[in-house]
Amino acid sequence: MSEEKTSKTRMPKLDKALAKRSRIIEKGFELICEKGYHSTTTPEIAKYADVSTGIIYQYFKDKKEIFMEGLKKFSDSILFPMTAILEENLVTSGNTPAISLDDIERILDRIITLMLQSHRMSQKAHEEIYSMAHSDHDVAEIFASSELAMTKKIEEFVKKAGIQMENPKEKIHLIYGIVENYCHETIYHHHAELNNEVMRREVILIIKNILKNSLT
Repeated sequence: MSEEKTSKTRMPKLDKALAKRSRIIEKGFELICEKGYHSTTTPEIAKYADVSTGIIYQYFKDKKEIFMEGLKKFSDSILFPMTAILEENLVTSGNTPAISLDDIERILDRIITLMLQSHRMSQKAHEEIYSMAHSDHDVAEIFASSELAMTKKIEEFVKKAGIQMENPKEKIHLIYGIVENYCHETIYHHHAELNNEVMRREVILIIKNILKNSLT
């Protein structure tokens, strides 16, 4: 049975109401990632967020909308720190095409560390997001959009750093996929015959080789 309500939802305008809506998103997303989407009900989210079920239906159509809003915030929590790392390195290089392979290795190492930390801190969230992305078109679209947003941010950094790259979007998207795959192996899969530190070095080497011709 669907939990969707037919009454019209509204976007709050007062700070107190906005804070309450934000709390519902945060706590609802947290609970769904902990218990699983299909095992979580809207009344449970209300209790966990310390609000009434009626309040939830004033702001959200159903639990899926809460999950979707939480997913957007979750994606931003990864994107913004990564963007900060890239912008910091543009500042230190004076926005000139003075970036080297050593610079790239240092930046990659920091980004990999950041992404590993994110996966570790939010392991259940990642697991639930990937599960939902395979079964729900809307979640898959948000997931894909967040990946493309990260690709775009990295592409902007590449251009500002003066790196001339053929097919930048495609190469950057592949690079992001390599790093994500390494994070999944390290955090989730744990194949005993694979050495994570060796894999990390190989990931950086592969990416440097992809970029090498663009930096010479």
